Amino acid sequence: MKKLCCLVTIAVMLCSSQAPEYSFKIAVLKYSGGGDWYSNPSALDNLANYCNLTMGTKINPETEKVDVGSPDLFYYPFVHMTGHGNVVFSHLDAQNLRKYLLGGGFLHVDDNYGMDKFFRREIKKVFPDHQLVEIPFSHDLYQSPNSFPQGLPKIHEHDNKAPQGYGIIDKGRVVLFYSYECDLGDGWEDQEVHNDSKESRENALQMGANIMSYALTLGRQ
Repeated sequence: MKKLCCLVTIAVMLCSSQAPEYSFKIAVLKYSGGGDWYSNPSALDNLANYCNLTMGTKINPETEKVDVGSPDLFYYPFVHMTGHGNVVFSHLDAQNLRKYLLGGGFLHVDDNYGMDKFFRREIKKVFPDHQLVEIPFSHDLYQSPNSFPQGLPKIHEHDNKAPQGYGIIDKGRVVLFYSYECDLGDGWEDQEVHNDSKESRENALQMGANIMSYALTLGRQ
């Protein structure tokens, strides 16, 4: 696992050498099954810009795309997964994602409405020995740098359910954070896409900044 952690660190250094003004890149996870992994195309770029502005990070805002089974996954310290439909991980996909996450990587999964049952099925291939557990509101993910004492903000309404944040935890570290019934990524999109209010978009971006902060700092302590 130490070798895998080193791969993530080296990847950050390589990205830095390619683009001196930035320290690293982040990526959207590409998966099989027919689900629209490519939805919310402006979301991650906007989140990167927001984090750079408010937290002083140096994330390249030109988001990459990476296959779940690719060795290139280890080039990105933060990977985002979303969609509305089916998700399928092959055995090799599951092995690769597990190594990435246990080796220091971080995955944020955002159900864009309709992905939940497929994601829950497939993540069991990756972590048959771990359970998705609800993250308590007292967790660092909801505390820093922005306070969310009631947990995830509600961006879009679908089934009149409260938003919930789940995680896969390994040795005390949240390696995967799953935002459900929230549509967080929609709130990161360009304003004209969903016409969300300024307050709603700010809440979404602030929560996204918390996830990014945890993935890059608190989750590595």
